[in-house]
Amino acid sequence: MPTIGVKRDLLFEALGKIYTDDEFQQLCFAFGLELDEVTSEKQMLTKEQGDVAAAADASEEIIYRIDIPANRYDLLCLEGLVTGLLVFQGKIKPPQFKLTEPSARQVLKISPETGLIRPFAVAAVLRNINLSQAAYDSFIDLQDKLHQNICRRRTLVAIGTHDLDTLQGPFSYEARKPEDIQFVPLNQTRQMNGHELMDFYSTHAQLKQYLPIIRDSPVYPVIYDVNGVVLSLPPIINSDHSKISIKTRNVFIECTATDLTKAKVVLDTLVCMFSAHCAEKFSIEPCDVVQVDGSTVTYPELKVRTELVSAKKANAAIGLSCDTTQLADMLTRMYLETKVDGDDSLVVKIPPTRHDVIHACDIYEDVAIAYGYNNIKKSLPAFMHIAKQFPLNKLTDLLREQVAQAGFTEGLTFTLCSRDDIAKKLNKDIDAIAAVHISNPKTLEFQVVRTTLLPGLLKTLVANRKMPLPLKLFEISDVVIADENSEVGARNERRLCAINCNKTAGFEVVHGLLDRVMQLLEVPWKSGNTKSGYYLQSTEDISYFPGRCANVMYNDVAIGKIGVLHPTVLQAFELTTPCSVVEFNIEPFV
Repeated sequence: MPTIGVKRDLLFEALGKIYTDDEFQQLCFAFGLELDEVTSEKQMLTKEQGDVAAAADASEEIIYRIDIPANRYDLLCLEGLVTGLLVFQGKIKPPQFKLTEPSARQVLKISPETGLIRPFAVAAVLRNINLSQAAYDSFIDLQDKLHQNICRRRTLVAIGTHDLDTLQGPFSYEARKPEDIQFVPLNQTRQMNGHELMDFYSTHAQLKQYLPIIRDSPVYPVIYDVNGVVLSLPPIINSDHSKISIKTRNVFIECTATDLTKAKVVLDTLVCMFSAHCAEKFSIEPCDVVQVDGSTVTYPELKVRTELVSAKKANAAIGLSCDTTQLADMLTRMYLETKVDGDDSLVVKIPPTRHDVIHACDIYEDVAIAYGYNNIKKSLPAFMHIAKQFPLNKLTDLLREQVAQAGFTEGLTFTLCSRDDIAKKLNKDIDAIAAVHISNPKTLEFQVVRTTLLPGLLKTLVANRKMPLPLKLFEISDVVIADENSEVGARNERRLCAINCNKTAGFEVVHGLLDRVMQLLEVPWKSGNTKSGYYLQSTEDISYFPGRCANVMYNDVAIGKIGVLHPTVLQAFELTTPCSVVEFNIEPFV
Protein backbone atom coordinates (compact mmCIF):
# COMPACT_ATOMS: atom_id res chain seq x y z
CA MET A 1 0.00 0.00 0.00
CA PRO A 2 1.65 3.29 -1.09
CA THR A 3 1.96 6.16 1.34
CA ILE A 4 1.86 9.80 0.29
CA GLY A 5 3.08 12.78 2.28
CA VAL A 6 1.06 16.01 1.96
CA LYS A 7 1.61 19.31 3.72
CA ARG A 8 -1.19 19.84 6.19
CA ASP A 9 -1.64 23.56 5.59
CA LEU A 10 -1.79 23.16 1.80
CA LEU A 11 -4.26 20.31 2.19
CA PHE A 12 -6.56 22.27 4.51
CA GLU A 13 -6.37 25.32 2.25
CA ALA A 14 -7.42 23.22 -0.75
CA LEU A 15 -10.20 21.55 1.26
CA GLY A 16 -11.44 24.95 2.46
CA LYS A 17 -11.57 23.87 6.09
CA ILE A 18 -9.19 23.42 9.03
CA TYR A 19 -9.46 20.06 10.78
CA THR A 20 -7.96 18.72 13.98
CA ASP A 21 -5.79 15.63 13.55
CA ASP A 22 -8.59 13.44 14.93
CA GLU A 23 -11.23 15.00 12.67
CA PHE A 24 -9.09 14.49 9.58
CA GLN A 25 -8.32 10.93 10.62
CA GLN A 26 -12.05 10.23 10.86
CA LEU A 27 -12.60 11.80 7.41
CA CYS A 28 -9.87 9.59 5.94
CA PHE A 29 -11.33 6.49 7.57
CA ALA A 30 -14.80 7.29 6.22
CA PHE A 31 -13.28 7.63 2.73
CA GLY A 32 -11.45 4.32 2.97
CA LEU A 33 -8.02 5.80 3.71
CA GLU A 34 -5.81 5.81 6.78
CA LEU A 35 -3.86 8.69 8.32
CA ASP A 36 -0.69 6.78 9.06
CA GLU A 37 1.43 9.45 10.71
CA VAL A 38 1.58 13.14 11.58
CA THR A 39 5.16 14.29 11.16
CA SER A 40 7.36 17.01 9.66
CA GLU A 41 10.06 17.18 7.01
CA LYS A 42 12.72 17.44 9.72
CA GLN A 43 11.42 14.37 11.54
CA MET A 44 11.16 12.41 8.28
CA LEU A 45 14.79 13.16 7.32
CA THR A 46 16.02 12.22 10.77
CA LYS A 47 13.94 9.05 11.02
CA GLU A 48 14.12 7.66 7.47
CA GLN A 49 17.56 8.78 6.27
CA GLY A 50 19.43 9.57 9.50
CA ASP A 51 20.62 12.76 7.82
CA VAL A 52 21.03 15.06 10.83
CA ALA A 53 22.74 17.80 8.80
CA ALA A 54 19.91 17.94 6.24
CA ALA A 55 17.31 17.72 8.99
CA ALA A 56 18.77 20.83 10.65
CA ASP A 57 17.82 22.90 7.59
CA ALA A 58 14.51 21.13 6.99
CA SER A 59 11.10 22.69 7.51
CA GLU A 60 9.02 22.17 10.64
CA GLU A 61 5.84 22.27 8.55
CA ILE A 62 3.40 19.52 9.51
CA ILE A 63 3.12 16.66 7.00
CA TYR A 64 0.32 14.10 6.90
CA ARG A 65 1.41 10.65 5.73
CA ILE A 66 -1.66 8.90 4.32
CA ASP A 67 -1.96 5.25 3.27
CA ILE A 68 -3.61 4.95 -0.15
CA PRO A 69 -5.11 1.72 -1.58
CA ALA A 70 -2.70 0.31 -4.18
CA ASN A 71 -5.31 0.48 -6.97
CA ARG A 72 -6.39 4.10 -6.37
CA TYR A 73 -3.82 5.81 -8.59
CA ASP A 74 -5.97 8.96 -8.65
CA LEU A 75 -5.32 9.59 -4.94
CA LEU A 76 -1.52 9.50 -5.12
CA CYS A 77 -1.16 13.29 -5.25
CA LEU A 78 -2.58 16.31 -3.45
CA GLU A 79 -4.78 17.28 -6.42
CA GLY A 80 -6.44 13.88 -6.66
CA LEU A 81 -6.80 13.50 -2.89
CA VAL A 82 -8.44 16.91 -2.50
CA THR A 83 -10.82 16.33 -5.40
CA GLY A 84 -11.78 12.90 -4.08
CA LEU A 85 -12.46 14.21 -0.56
CA LEU A 86 -14.47 17.22 -1.78
CA VAL A 87 -16.61 15.01 -4.01
CA PHE A 88 -17.05 12.58 -1.10
CA GLN A 89 -18.25 15.40 1.14
CA GLY A 90 -20.67 16.56 -1.56
CA LYS A 91 -19.00 19.98 -1.84
CA ILE A 92 -18.26 19.63 -5.56
CA LYS A 93 -19.46 17.43 -8.38
CA PRO A 94 -17.11 14.94 -10.08
CA PRO A 95 -15.04 16.83 -12.69
CA GLN A 96 -15.82 16.30 -16.36
CA PHE A 97 -12.62 15.81 -18.37
CA LYS A 98 -12.60 16.78 -22.02
CA LEU A 99 -10.30 16.76 -25.03
CA THR A 100 -9.76 20.15 -26.66
CA GLU A 101 -8.78 20.12 -30.30
CA PRO A 102 -5.69 22.27 -31.12
CA SER A 103 -5.06 23.91 -34.46
CA ALA A 104 -2.50 21.19 -35.17
CA ARG A 105 -2.05 18.04 -33.10
CA GLN A 106 1.36 16.97 -31.89
CA VAL A 107 2.46 13.71 -33.49
CA LEU A 108 4.64 10.93 -32.09
CA LYS A 109 5.80 8.34 -34.60
CA ILE A 110 6.95 4.90 -33.41
CA SER A 111 9.82 3.25 -35.31
CA PRO A 112 9.76 -0.52 -35.94
CA GLU A 113 13.09 -0.97 -34.08
CA THR A 114 11.41 -0.15 -30.75
CA GLY A 115 9.81 -3.60 -30.90
CA LEU A 116 13.19 -4.96 -29.81
CA ILE A 117 12.97 -3.29 -26.41
CA ARG A 118 9.89 -1.11 -25.55
CA PRO A 119 7.29 -1.32 -28.31
CA PHE A 120 4.52 1.00 -27.06
CA ALA A 121 4.17 4.74 -26.57
CA VAL A 122 1.36 7.17 -25.73
CA ALA A 123 1.37 10.97 -25.46
CA ALA A 124 -0.66 14.04 -24.50
CA VAL A 125 -0.29 17.80 -23.98
CA LEU A 126 -1.33 19.99 -21.06
CA ARG A 127 -1.75 23.47 -22.53
CA ASN A 128 -1.56 26.80 -20.64
CA ILE A 129 -0.73 25.20 -17.31
CA ASN A 130 0.15 27.31 -14.30
CA LEU A 131 2.26 25.42 -11.76
CA SER A 132 3.07 26.80 -8.33
CA GLN A 133 6.08 25.38 -6.53
CA ALA A 134 3.77 23.10 -4.53
CA ALA A 135 1.96 21.92 -7.67
CA TYR A 136 5.29 21.33 -9.45
CA ASP A 137 6.56 19.24 -6.51
CA SER A 138 3.28 17.31 -6.51
CA PHE A 139 3.61 16.69 -10.28
CA ILE A 140 7.07 15.21 -9.86
CA ASP A 141 6.05 13.22 -6.80
CA LEU A 142 3.06 11.68 -8.59
CA GLN A 143 5.33 10.50 -11.40
CA ASP A 144 7.61 8.85 -8.84
CA LYS A 145 4.66 7.19 -7.06
CA LEU A 146 3.33 5.84 -10.36
CA HIS A 147 6.81 4.61 -11.34
CA GLN A 148 7.08 2.66 -8.10
CA ASN A 149 3.51 1.36 -8.17
CA ILE A 150 1.67 0.55 -11.42
CA CYS A 151 4.80 1.03 -13.56
CA ARG A 152 6.66 -1.65 -11.54
CA ARG A 153 9.82 0.43 -11.12
CA ARG A 154 9.65 1.62 -14.74
CA THR A 155 9.83 -1.89 -16.21
CA LEU A 156 6.26 -1.68 -17.54
CA VAL A 157 5.93 2.07 -18.11
CA ALA A 158 8.31 5.04 -18.03
CA ILE A 159 6.99 8.61 -17.88
CA GLY A 160 8.61 11.62 -19.54
CA THR A 161 7.40 15.21 -19.07
CA HIS A 162 8.84 18.01 -21.21
CA ASP A 163 8.57 21.76 -21.77
CA LEU A 164 6.85 21.80 -25.15
CA ASP A 165 7.96 25.38 -25.88
CA THR A 166 11.60 24.21 -26.05
CA LEU A 167 10.78 21.55 -28.65
CA GLN A 168 9.30 21.27 -32.10
CA GLY A 169 7.13 18.41 -33.33
CA PRO A 170 6.53 15.99 -34.85
CA PHE A 171 8.35 13.65 -32.48
CA SER A 172 9.84 10.23 -33.19
CA TYR A 173 10.23 7.30 -30.85
CA GLU A 174 13.21 5.22 -31.99
CA ALA A 175 15.65 2.54 -30.87
CA ARG A 176 19.32 3.18 -31.62
CA LYS A 177 22.71 1.80 -30.68
CA PRO A 178 23.98 3.32 -27.41
CA GLU A 179 27.01 4.92 -29.07
CA ASP A 180 24.72 6.72 -31.56
CA ILE A 181 22.71 8.50 -28.84
CA GLN A 182 24.16 11.84 -27.72
CA PHE A 183 22.51 14.30 -25.31
CA VAL A 184 22.90 16.20 -22.03
CA PRO A 185 21.01 14.34 -19.25
CA LEU A 186 18.72 16.14 -16.84
CA ASN A 187 20.53 18.58 -14.50
CA GLN A 188 23.93 17.86 -16.12
CA THR A 189 26.17 20.00 -18.30
CA ARG A 190 28.18 17.38 -20.20
CA GLN A 191 26.95 15.58 -23.30
CA MET A 192 27.07 11.77 -23.07
CA ASN A 193 26.34 8.79 -25.27
CA GLY A 194 24.41 5.73 -24.10
CA HIS A 195 27.45 3.84 -22.75
CA GLU A 196 28.83 6.88 -20.93
CA LEU A 197 25.45 7.56 -19.40
CA MET A 198 25.26 3.99 -18.03
CA ASP A 199 28.69 4.34 -16.44
CA PHE A 200 27.90 7.81 -15.07
CA TYR A 201 24.68 6.73 -13.33
CA SER A 202 25.93 3.34 -12.13
CA THR A 203 26.55 4.86 -8.68
CA HIS A 204 23.55 7.20 -8.62
CA ALA A 205 21.41 6.57 -5.55
CA GLN A 206 18.05 6.64 -7.37
CA LEU A 207 18.74 5.88 -11.03
CA LYS A 208 21.15 2.94 -10.74
CA GLN A 209 18.24 0.57 -10.03
CA TYR A 210 16.74 1.28 -13.48
CA LEU A 211 19.89 0.78 -15.57
CA PRO A 212 19.56 -3.04 -15.86
CA ILE A 213 16.22 -2.61 -17.68
CA ILE A 214 17.99 -1.65 -20.94
CA ARG A 215 21.75 -1.86 -20.22
CA ASP A 216 22.33 -5.22 -21.93
CA SER A 217 20.15 -4.44 -24.95
CA PRO A 218 21.88 -3.85 -28.33
CA VAL A 219 19.63 -0.80 -28.81
CA TYR A 220 18.31 1.83 -26.41
CA PRO A 221 14.92 3.56 -26.73
CA VAL A 222 15.13 7.31 -27.40
CA ILE A 223 12.68 10.10 -28.30
CA TYR A 224 13.62 12.95 -30.70
CA ASP A 225 11.90 16.06 -31.90
CA VAL A 226 11.89 17.08 -35.57
CA ASN A 227 15.26 18.85 -35.17
CA GLY A 228 16.96 15.80 -33.70
CA VAL A 229 16.85 17.11 -30.13
CA VAL A 230 16.67 14.28 -27.59
CA LEU A 231 13.69 14.43 -25.22
CA SER A 232 14.46 11.38 -23.14
CA LEU A 233 16.18 8.03 -22.89
CA PRO A 234 13.41 5.94 -21.34
CA PRO A 235 13.23 4.44 -18.81
CA ILE A 236 16.37 6.10 -17.41
CA ILE A 237 16.35 9.89 -17.68
CA ASN A 238 15.05 12.93 -19.57
CA SER A 239 17.13 15.46 -21.45
CA ASP A 240 18.17 18.65 -19.72
CA HIS A 241 17.11 20.58 -22.83
CA SER A 242 13.37 20.03 -22.28
CA LYS A 243 13.15 19.94 -18.48
CA ILE A 244 10.04 21.46 -16.96
CA SER A 245 9.93 24.11 -14.21
CA ILE A 246 7.35 26.29 -12.52
CA LYS A 247 7.71 28.64 -15.50
CA THR A 248 6.63 25.96 -17.98
CA ARG A 249 3.31 26.74 -19.65
CA ASN A 250 2.89 23.82 -22.06
CA VAL A 251 3.79 20.27 -21.04
CA PHE A 252 4.33 17.41 -23.47
CA ILE A 253 3.85 14.05 -21.74
CA GLU A 254 5.08 10.79 -23.24
CA CYS A 255 4.93 7.30 -21.76
CA THR A 256 6.88 4.42 -23.26
CA ALA A 257 5.91 0.94 -22.21
CA THR A 258 6.06 -2.81 -22.51
CA ASP A 259 2.39 -2.93 -21.40
CA LEU A 260 0.07 -0.70 -23.43
CA THR A 261 -2.87 -0.96 -21.01
CA LYS A 262 -0.73 0.22 -18.10
CA ALA A 263 0.58 3.09 -20.23
CA LYS A 264 -2.97 4.27 -20.95
CA VAL A 265 -3.84 4.17 -17.24
CA VAL A 266 -0.73 6.15 -16.30
CA LEU A 267 -1.33 8.79 -18.97
CA ASP A 268 -5.00 9.18 -18.02
CA THR A 269 -4.04 9.57 -14.36
CA LEU A 270 -1.39 12.20 -15.00
CA VAL A 271 -3.42 14.40 -17.32
CA CYS A 272 -6.62 14.16 -15.27
CA MET A 273 -4.87 15.15 -12.06
CA PHE A 274 -2.91 18.10 -13.40
CA SER A 275 -5.36 19.44 -15.96
CA ALA A 276 -6.83 21.14 -12.87
CA HIS A 277 -3.96 23.64 -13.20
CA CYS A 278 -4.69 24.47 -16.84
CA ALA A 279 -6.22 27.81 -17.82
CA GLU A 280 -9.22 25.86 -19.07
CA LYS A 281 -9.72 23.43 -16.20
CA PHE A 282 -9.85 19.70 -16.89
CA SER A 283 -9.08 20.14 -20.60
CA ILE A 284 -6.44 17.99 -22.26
CA GLU A 285 -4.95 18.31 -25.71
CA PRO A 286 -4.76 14.97 -27.57
CA CYS A 287 -1.78 13.71 -29.55
CA ASP A 288 -1.60 11.37 -32.53
CA VAL A 289 0.65 8.34 -32.16
CA VAL A 290 1.61 6.78 -35.50
CA GLN A 291 2.01 3.03 -35.06
CA VAL A 292 4.57 0.80 -36.74
CA ASP A 293 1.96 -0.40 -39.26
CA GLY A 294 1.17 3.18 -40.28
CA SER A 295 -2.14 3.47 -38.41
CA THR A 296 -2.77 6.45 -36.15
CA VAL A 297 -4.17 6.23 -32.61
CA THR A 298 -5.20 9.27 -30.57
CA TYR A 299 -4.22 9.52 -26.90
CA PRO A 300 -5.27 10.04 -24.18
CA GLU A 301 -8.47 8.05 -24.59
CA LEU A 302 -10.20 9.42 -21.44
CA LYS A 303 -12.88 6.76 -21.81
CA VAL A 304 -16.04 7.13 -19.75
CA ARG A 305 -17.90 3.85 -19.67
CA THR A 306 -21.21 3.00 -18.04
CA GLU A 307 -22.13 -0.01 -15.93
CA LEU A 308 -25.66 -1.16 -15.15
CA VAL A 309 -25.86 -2.29 -11.52
CA SER A 310 -28.73 -3.93 -9.66
CA ALA A 311 -29.67 -2.11 -6.46
CA LYS A 312 -30.96 -5.37 -4.95
CA LYS A 313 -27.64 -7.13 -5.58
CA ALA A 314 -25.70 -4.19 -4.14
CA ASN A 315 -27.81 -4.22 -0.99
CA ALA A 316 -27.61 -8.00 -0.68
CA ALA A 317 -23.83 -8.07 -1.11
CA ILE A 318 -23.29 -5.60 1.74
CA GLY A 319 -26.30 -6.27 3.96
CA LEU A 320 -28.13 -2.99 3.43
CA SER A 321 -31.69 -1.96 2.62
CA CYS A 322 -31.09 1.37 0.87
CA ASP A 323 -33.31 2.57 -1.94
CA THR A 324 -31.96 3.35 -5.40
CA THR A 325 -31.75 7.11 -4.75
CA GLN A 326 -29.60 6.59 -1.66
CA LEU A 327 -27.31 4.18 -3.50
CA ALA A 328 -26.95 6.60 -6.41
CA ASP A 329 -26.02 9.41 -4.01
CA MET A 330 -23.43 7.25 -2.23
CA LEU A 331 -21.79 6.18 -5.49
CA THR A 332 -21.70 9.76 -6.77
CA ARG A 333 -19.86 10.73 -3.58
CA MET A 334 -17.31 8.04 -4.42
CA TYR A 335 -16.51 9.77 -7.75
CA LEU A 336 -18.83 7.41 -9.66
CA GLU A 337 -21.61 9.61 -11.03
CA THR A 338 -24.79 7.52 -10.88
CA LYS A 339 -28.37 7.91 -12.04
CA VAL A 340 -31.44 5.85 -11.19
CA ASP A 341 -32.95 3.88 -14.07
CA GLY A 342 -36.14 2.15 -12.97
CA ASP A 343 -36.93 0.50 -9.66
CA ASP A 344 -33.80 -1.63 -9.45
CA SER A 345 -31.23 -0.34 -11.95
CA LEU A 346 -28.39 2.11 -11.40
CA VAL A 347 -26.47 3.57 -14.34
CA VAL A 348 -22.94 4.15 -13.08
CA LYS A 349 -20.45 6.27 -15.04
CA ILE A 350 -16.85 5.13 -14.64
CA PRO A 351 -14.56 8.14 -15.24
CA PRO A 352 -11.02 7.87 -16.65
CA THR A 353 -9.63 8.40 -13.13
CA ARG A 354 -11.20 5.20 -11.79
CA HIS A 355 -9.38 2.45 -13.67
CA ASP A 356 -9.64 0.38 -10.49
CA VAL A 357 -13.34 -0.29 -11.20
CA ILE A 358 -13.36 -3.40 -13.37
CA HIS A 359 -16.28 -5.40 -11.97
CA ALA A 360 -19.62 -4.90 -10.27
CA CYS A 361 -18.07 -5.98 -6.96
CA ASP A 362 -15.80 -2.91 -7.10
CA ILE A 363 -18.92 -0.75 -7.26
CA TYR A 364 -20.44 -2.64 -4.32
CA GLU A 365 -17.25 -1.94 -2.36
CA ASP A 366 -17.60 1.79 -2.98
CA VAL A 367 -21.20 1.63 -1.74
CA ALA A 368 -19.96 0.00 1.47
CA ILE A 369 -17.26 2.67 1.94
CA ALA A 370 -19.71 5.53 1.36
CA TYR A 371 -22.24 3.97 3.73
CA GLY A 372 -19.55 3.40 6.35
CA TYR A 373 -18.29 0.00 7.40
CA ASN A 374 -18.95 0.85 11.03
CA ASN A 375 -22.59 1.62 10.17
CA ILE A 376 -23.27 -1.81 8.69
CA LYS A 377 -25.22 -3.77 11.29
CA LYS A 378 -23.89 -7.15 12.33
CA SER A 379 -26.36 -9.93 11.66
CA LEU A 380 -26.54 -13.69 11.64
CA PRO A 381 -27.13 -15.56 8.36
CA ALA A 382 -30.76 -16.16 7.45
CA PHE A 383 -30.20 -19.91 7.72
CA MET A 384 -27.78 -22.05 9.68
CA HIS A 385 -24.36 -22.90 8.26
CA ILE A 386 -22.50 -25.89 9.69
CA ALA A 387 -18.81 -25.88 8.89
CA LYS A 388 -16.81 -29.03 8.45
CA GLN A 389 -13.21 -29.81 7.71
CA PHE A 390 -12.14 -30.18 4.10
CA PRO A 391 -12.01 -33.96 3.50
CA LEU A 392 -8.47 -33.94 2.08
CA ASN A 393 -7.17 -31.97 5.07
CA LYS A 394 -8.99 -34.26 7.47
CA LEU A 395 -7.40 -37.32 5.84
CA THR A 396 -4.00 -35.60 5.96
CA ASP A 397 -4.28 -34.92 9.71
CA LEU A 398 -5.32 -38.50 10.43
CA LEU A 399 -2.46 -39.94 8.37
CA ARG A 400 0.11 -37.65 10.00
CA GLU A 401 -0.78 -39.00 13.41
CA GLN A 402 -0.65 -42.62 12.27
CA VAL A 403 2.66 -42.30 10.39
CA ALA A 404 4.21 -40.60 13.43
CA GLN A 405 3.01 -43.50 15.58
CA ALA A 406 4.77 -45.83 13.14
CA GLY A 407 8.10 -44.32 14.23
CA PHE A 408 8.62 -41.60 11.62
CA THR A 409 9.37 -37.96 12.44
CA GLU A 410 7.44 -35.31 10.56
CA GLY A 411 9.23 -32.65 8.55
CA LEU A 412 7.85 -29.44 7.08
CA THR A 413 9.92 -28.21 4.14
CA PHE A 414 9.79 -25.27 1.73
CA THR A 415 7.33 -25.38 -1.16
CA LEU A 416 9.89 -23.61 -3.38
CA CYS A 417 13.23 -25.15 -4.29
CA SER A 418 16.00 -24.87 -6.87
CA ARG A 419 15.84 -26.38 -10.34
CA ASP A 420 18.76 -28.66 -9.46
CA ASP A 421 16.87 -30.06 -6.45
CA ILE A 422 14.09 -31.56 -8.58
CA ALA A 423 16.18 -32.30 -11.66
CA LYS A 424 19.98 -32.50 -11.74
CA LYS A 425 20.40 -33.88 -8.22
CA LEU A 426 17.80 -36.56 -9.01
CA ASN A 427 19.55 -37.43 -12.32
CA LYS A 428 16.73 -35.86 -14.34
CA ASP A 429 16.36 -33.19 -17.01
CA ILE A 430 14.53 -30.03 -15.91
CA ASP A 431 12.98 -29.65 -19.38
CA ALA A 432 11.28 -33.00 -19.02
CA ILE A 433 9.67 -32.08 -15.70
CA ALA A 434 6.25 -30.39 -15.58
CA ALA A 435 7.42 -27.77 -13.09
CA VAL A 436 6.08 -24.29 -12.39
CA HIS A 437 8.99 -21.84 -12.68
CA ILE A 438 9.33 -18.53 -10.82
CA SER A 439 9.83 -15.76 -13.39
CA ASN A 440 12.00 -13.53 -11.19
CA PRO A 441 13.52 -15.67 -8.41
CA LYS A 442 15.26 -13.66 -5.69
CA THR A 443 17.57 -16.55 -4.78
CA LEU A 444 18.89 -19.73 -6.40
CA GLU A 445 17.25 -21.75 -3.64
CA PHE A 446 13.74 -20.70 -4.74
CA GLN A 447 13.49 -21.07 -8.53
CA VAL A 448 10.61 -23.53 -9.00
CA VAL A 449 7.67 -24.95 -7.10
CA ARG A 450 8.49 -28.46 -5.95
CA THR A 451 7.15 -31.37 -7.99
CA THR A 452 8.21 -33.92 -5.39
CA LEU A 453 8.60 -33.92 -1.60
CA LEU A 454 11.83 -35.94 -1.77
CA PRO A 455 14.43 -33.10 -2.06
CA GLY A 456 13.10 -31.31 1.01
CA LEU A 457 13.36 -34.45 3.15
CA LEU A 458 16.85 -35.21 1.82
CA LYS A 459 17.96 -31.69 2.78
CA THR A 460 16.47 -32.25 6.23
CA LEU A 461 18.49 -35.46 6.53
CA VAL A 462 21.67 -33.57 5.62
CA ALA A 463 20.98 -30.98 8.29
CA ASN A 464 20.51 -33.75 10.87
CA ARG A 465 23.13 -36.26 9.72
CA LYS A 466 24.93 -36.06 13.07
CA MET A 467 21.92 -37.61 14.77
CA PRO A 468 22.08 -41.33 15.55
CA LEU A 469 20.78 -43.77 12.93
CA PRO A 470 18.24 -44.76 11.81
CA LEU A 471 16.70 -41.50 10.64
CA LYS A 472 13.10 -41.92 9.57
CA LEU A 473 11.32 -38.82 8.22
CA PHE A 474 8.00 -38.16 6.52
CA GLU A 475 6.00 -35.27 5.12
CA ILE A 476 2.43 -34.99 3.85
CA SER A 477 2.11 -31.81 1.81
CA ASP A 478 1.27 -30.45 -1.62
CA VAL A 479 3.39 -30.50 -4.73
CA VAL A 480 2.52 -28.42 -7.80
CA ILE A 481 2.41 -29.86 -11.31
CA ALA A 482 2.18 -27.75 -14.47
CA ASP A 483 -1.03 -28.77 -16.26
CA GLU A 484 -2.33 -27.08 -19.42
CA ASN A 485 -5.78 -28.52 -18.81
CA SER A 486 -6.06 -26.75 -15.46
CA GLU A 487 -7.79 -23.36 -15.25
CA VAL A 488 -4.64 -21.67 -13.94
CA GLY A 489 -2.12 -23.81 -15.80
CA ALA A 490 -1.09 -25.82 -12.74
CA ARG A 491 -2.62 -28.11 -10.13
CA ASN A 492 -1.85 -29.10 -6.55
CA GLU A 493 -1.38 -32.71 -5.56
CA ARG A 494 -1.31 -33.90 -1.94
CA ARG A 495 1.38 -36.52 -1.40
CA LEU A 496 2.85 -38.62 1.37
CA CYS A 497 6.60 -39.08 1.28
CA ALA A 498 8.63 -41.12 3.77
CA ILE A 499 12.35 -41.84 3.87
CA ASN A 500 14.40 -44.33 5.87
CA CYS A 501 18.12 -43.62 6.28
CA ASN A 502 20.28 -46.30 7.93
CA LYS A 503 23.45 -48.34 7.51
CA THR A 504 21.41 -50.49 5.15
CA ALA A 505 18.69 -49.16 2.87
CA GLY A 506 15.90 -50.89 4.75
CA PHE A 507 13.46 -51.17 1.87
CA GLU A 508 11.23 -53.30 4.08
CA VAL A 509 10.74 -50.31 6.44
CA VAL A 510 9.13 -48.03 3.86
CA HIS A 511 7.30 -51.01 2.32
CA GLY A 512 5.89 -51.78 5.74
CA LEU A 513 4.78 -48.15 6.13
CA LEU A 514 3.03 -48.29 2.75
CA ASP A 515 1.19 -51.44 3.81
CA ARG A 516 0.20 -49.83 7.13
CA VAL A 517 -1.16 -46.71 5.41
CA MET A 518 -3.14 -48.82 2.94
CA GLN A 519 -4.49 -50.87 5.84
CA LEU A 520 -5.69 -47.69 7.53
CA LEU A 521 -7.27 -46.53 4.27
CA GLU A 522 -8.95 -49.96 3.96
CA VAL A 523 -7.37 -50.52 0.57
CA PRO A 524 -6.69 -54.24 0.02
CA TRP A 525 -3.65 -55.78 -1.64
CA LYS A 526 -4.72 -56.62 -5.17
CA SER A 527 -4.50 -60.28 -6.03
CA GLY A 528 -6.20 -62.57 -8.47
CA ASN A 529 -9.33 -62.65 -6.31
CA THR A 530 -9.77 -58.86 -5.89
CA LYS A 531 -10.93 -56.44 -8.55
CA SER A 532 -9.50 -53.32 -6.90
CA GLY A 533 -6.63 -52.56 -4.58
CA TYR A 534 -2.95 -51.68 -4.63
CA TYR A 535 0.16 -53.53 -5.72
CA LEU A 536 3.75 -52.85 -6.76
CA GLN A 537 4.89 -52.93 -10.36
CA SER A 538 8.58 -53.10 -11.20
CA THR A 539 9.90 -50.06 -13.07
CA GLU A 540 13.14 -48.21 -13.80
CA ASP A 541 13.75 -44.66 -12.60
CA ILE A 542 17.17 -42.99 -12.85
CA SER A 543 16.70 -41.53 -9.37
CA TYR A 544 16.61 -45.05 -7.90
CA PHE A 545 19.04 -47.98 -7.79
CA PRO A 546 18.60 -50.22 -10.85
CA GLY A 547 16.26 -53.12 -10.15
CA ARG A 548 15.18 -51.62 -6.81
CA CYS A 549 12.31 -49.36 -7.81
CA ALA A 550 8.60 -49.97 -8.27
CA ASN A 551 5.47 -48.03 -9.08
CA VAL A 552 2.78 -47.95 -6.41
CA MET A 553 -0.31 -49.00 -8.37
CA TYR A 554 -3.88 -48.33 -7.28
CA ASN A 555 -6.65 -49.72 -9.48
CA ASP A 556 -4.03 -50.19 -12.21
CA VAL A 557 -2.97 -46.52 -12.11
CA ALA A 558 0.48 -45.47 -10.92
CA ILE A 559 0.08 -43.10 -7.95
CA GLY A 560 3.69 -43.04 -6.72
CA LYS A 561 7.05 -44.79 -6.39
CA ILE A 562 8.92 -46.86 -3.84
CA GLY A 563 12.55 -47.91 -3.92
CA VAL A 564 16.17 -47.43 -2.90
CA LEU A 565 17.79 -44.15 -3.94
CA HIS A 566 20.66 -44.20 -6.43
CA PRO A 567 24.15 -43.51 -4.92
CA THR A 568 24.63 -40.51 -7.22
CA VAL A 569 21.48 -38.93 -5.77
CA LEU A 570 22.79 -39.46 -2.25
CA GLN A 571 26.13 -37.97 -3.26
CA ALA A 572 24.41 -34.92 -4.82
CA PHE A 573 22.67 -34.25 -1.51
CA GLU A 574 25.90 -34.91 0.46
CA LEU A 575 24.61 -38.09 2.11
CA THR A 576 26.81 -41.12 2.76
CA THR A 577 24.27 -43.64 4.09
CA PRO A 578 21.73 -45.62 2.02
CA CYS A 579 18.13 -44.43 1.86
CA SER A 580 14.86 -46.03 0.84
CA VAL A 581 11.87 -43.91 -0.10
CA VAL A 582 8.15 -44.16 -0.71
CA GLU A 583 6.15 -41.28 -2.19
CA PHE A 584 2.59 -41.45 -3.46
CA ASN A 585 -0.51 -39.36 -4.07
CA ILE A 586 -3.15 -39.69 -1.34
CA GLU A 587 -5.93 -37.79 -3.14
CA PRO A 588 -7.45 -40.92 -4.80
CA PHE A 589 -8.36 -42.15 -1.30
CA VAL A 590 -10.40 -39.12 -0.22
